[in-house]
Amino acid sequence: MEKFINILIIQPEEIIRIGLKEILSGGGNNILMTHTLKNAIEIIKKKDIGIIILDIECTINEKNVINELKDKSKLRNNYVILISNRNTTNSKIYKGMKLGAVDYIPFPFNPNLIKSKIEVFKKLYYKDKRIGELLSNIFPETILNELSSGGKFSPKRVEKGIILFTDFVDFSQKAKSSKPLTLIQQLEKYFSKFDEIMLKYNLEKIKTIGDAYMALSGVTENKPKPAVRACLAAIEIRDFMRNEKDVAISLRRDFWEIRIGLHMGPLVAGIIGSTKYSFDVWGDTVNIASRAESVTKNGNISITKSIHEQIDQYFLTKPRGKIDLQKRGGSVEMFYLNSIKPEYSIYNEGFTPNSKLRITCGLESMDFDLMRNWILNQLKSLLPENMLYHDIPHTLNVENSAIRYGKLEGITKEEMYLIRTAALYHDAGFILKYNKNEDFAISMAKSTLPKFGYSDKQIKIISNCISVTKANIIPKTLLEQIMVDADYDYLGRPDYHIIVKKLRQELSDYGHKMSEKEWLKYQLYFLEKTHKYFTVSAKNLRNYGKSVRINDLKQKLKNLKSK
Repeated sequence: MEKFINILIIQPEEIIRIGLKEILSGGGNNILMTHTLKNAIEIIKKKDIGIIILDIECTINEKNVINELKDKSKLRNNYVILISNRNTTNSKIYKGMKLGAVDYIPFPFNPNLIKSKIEVFKKLYYKDKRIGELLSNIFPETILNELSSGGKFSPKRVEKGIILFTDFVDFSQKAKSSKPLTLIQQLEKYFSKFDEIMLKYNLEKIKTIGDAYMALSGVTENKPKPAVRACLAAIEIRDFMRNEKDVAISLRRDFWEIRIGLHMGPLVAGIIGSTKYSFDVWGDTVNIASRAESVTKNGNISITKSIHEQIDQYFLTKPRGKIDLQKRGGSVEMFYLNSIKPEYSIYNEGFTPNSKLRITCGLESMDFDLMRNWILNQLKSLLPENMLYHDIPHTLNVENSAIRYGKLEGITKEEMYLIRTAALYHDAGFILKYNKNEDFAISMAKSTLPKFGYSDKQIKIISNCISVTKANIIPKTLLEQIMVDADYDYLGRPDYHIIVKKLRQELSDYGHKMSEKEWLKYQLYFLEKTHKYFTVSAKNLRNYGKSVRINDLKQKLKNLKSK
């Protein structure tokens, strides 16, 4: 699996910048260069920079420059390496290291020394990144930020925290009659789906207890309408499990059913443990939410009055009256949560929130996940079977490349959704015709994306990104450049020959048969005369590989001519 890192060189002298870039090019290194600290700060604000290589004189002439670079960075941890020269004294190096640098490289450069040092800090960067990802799965982002800044997290009390509980019906009986591995795989499948839904609606998963799943809203995140978002998540879980049940029944297989309960009230959140840390919440609210789940009919959702008062405007519910709370004592008024009101749902069907409700909840206006599932299903069912190159794997490959370049180029969250949407739609025109298919893909995007909450402005950006995949169109915006580079990312990858083999067969199936000589010339003309990469990232990461492909093809053509 390829790994990539942004490395920023801050050096006033051009000859040193270029020399250092030549040494470090390749190996997944996306080298960015600037000659001023002002430009460097603008780059660091926008892009994830893993390693900063800084001229040591900058740390002497500019006070606190390393701290400023780190403070303005998108990443929590950067590795700063200094460039020293013959005139650099040990005291200057010591001062730079004390200010936050981790190492230094002397000029004139020793290429092997520089490469080995950079590789060490690249490994540390990837390790830090992985640890960060693991920690974000354990603790909420707000807590991680507090821990990183202050070193501790104080218990937090909220008056209106929402607890969501799910539990599988008759799980103990299923555990007795199922093989352990099969049972665990099924649980993993369902809980993984629940995790996706929590992420989608900005809820925080707390823990799983056997077959029970517990999540939190309105405590760790800073989003409006926490009760509404929790109910949207509950409905999506319920509908997912209902679909699973329908499929299982049609296939005459055993099925699982679920119960869901929600309650809002006072909570205390905190971290417990001295060696093995855990984020958890406490309070009577947890007990009431658990009770709401346990007294629910199979395949349904129960909410308490405190939740109902917050969400009644947006959802259809059914009163249940007062329900006794066993062991705890007392009773709580409850309701069945049925569906979203038609005016707040896509297609007025009550299942999925429309853009109006999503914006009210502080979510992105578009439902990207629903759109993605829909367009991929369309491609799977409607693309011709002899589409060997422009197939589903190609579409997913382009989407993954767009994500990679988007991250390296520092685009926003919304822009990432838009470029991924363009990548998913860009070859949809092959459903209708082979040549000049981009216009149909654009038409398809314009007619279907509004149903998923995309605005006219967003659809125009997506349409422009699809349009630049036509031949001989020059991309103008960064997103358009990313789209074109993602579409042809494989030109600079080691799997180039495997991919173009499928392209040759596809062209042949559609009446464009070529001899071996014609095929080699066809590739060379495109690589040398027609194609070029546009983003800095693609140029850094793929131009060298592309040049290797060109040399390979030239040698093959030479060998063919000599026969």
